[in-house]
Amino acid sequence: MRRILVVDDDPHVGVAIRAWLKRYGFGVSIADGGGNGLAALGRGNFDLMIDDIFMPNMHGFESIRIFHNRAPAVPLIAISGQAFSSLEASGPDFADMAVSLGATRCLRKPFRPATLLRLIDECLSEAGLHRKCVATPLAAAANALPEPQRRMKSVSGLREDAFTA
Repeated sequence: MRRILVVDDDPHVGVAIRAWLKRYGFGVSIADGGGNGLAALGRGNFDLMIDDIFMPNMHGFESIRIFHNRAPAVPLIAISGQAFSSLEASGPDFADMAVSLGATRCLRKPFRPATLLRLIDECLSEAGLHRKCVATPLAAAANALPEPQRRMKSVSGLREDAFTA
């Protein structure tokens, strides 16, 4: 069973992600902030981490950097309810910042569970942690969107789809 650490200050987000991922055979631990996420990382091994970027106390950028330093081989998906880039040319690009600190992918909230599953599948495949028994349900869920929606997403380049490292 693949283990995933979800770090988000919003308990509803963590519980929703855990409920969805457990349906697909993942073990999920939830931490309500960067400090508790670091403690969880110190207590156990994880195959993937999901980290909110904007949290009180230890911000997600700081936790991404620390998580990456402590477990550089573990893929990390940065999530945020805020836009990853500013519409102004001079504004910060949070996706680039997250990737430069160690995030493997970025995903904007709210997101579809199938989109998260697809990113998890990609991250685990790239990290060599993917198992055939996990690939089938993940691929099925990721492909569950009707073809016109998938085509529209790839053409429109919505930020909900992934930013890759």
